[in-house]
Amino acid sequence: MTRVKLIVILSVTCAFLMATFVTAQPKPAQQLYVVTYVDVYPNFAADTSALLKKFAADSLKEPGCVRFEILQDVSRMNHFSVVEVWKTRADYETHLAGPNNRPMRDKLQPWMGSPFDERLYYVAP
Repeated sequence: MTRVKLIVILSVTCAFLMATFVTAQPKPAQQLYVVTYVDVYPNFAADTSALLKKFAADSLKEPGCVRFEILQDVSRMNHFSVVEVWKTRADYETHLAGPNNRPMRDKLQPWMGSPFDERLYYVAP
């Protein structure tokens, strides 16, 4: 085998091993961003605001919660955006199964003009 062929084979082998090593490493947990749009009938806007503010305060006490904001539309006071940041997706899933989530959604359900529109995001690489 010529020296050039040996160098090429070794180079390809090293590149393959390095690529395998890099892709085999687990990625660190990314923060999860959740944006949920909540639209209620206009006569329930004040009640919804109070309910969501309490929900945010309770959620901020949960492990893994980084941020929890309730935004109210400027021109349509019955439209809300709930913006959450969790340390990991697992923290968020624990929150969903926790004691604060289901009672809040059950109370809010009859006031809603449309279903929850919930979207999950990671920071773009």
